[in-house]
Amino acid sequence: SASENMQAAESRIRDTDMAGQMVEYAKNNILIQSTVSMLSQANNKNQAVLQLLR
Repeated sequence: SASENMQAAESRIRDTDMAGQMVEYAKNNILIQSTVSMLSQANNKNQAVLQLLR
């Protein structure tokens, strides 16, 4: 029926939206992890320079 078709279409749209949000979350999580890693490496290099200066 038309009602069932409408419900099925809405469900597919919601599923697509959820999949898109999951991809966006994963992308942002990877960006955050890489940023933390870069900052950690930069901090380690700064610490090494300070050790050499002491």
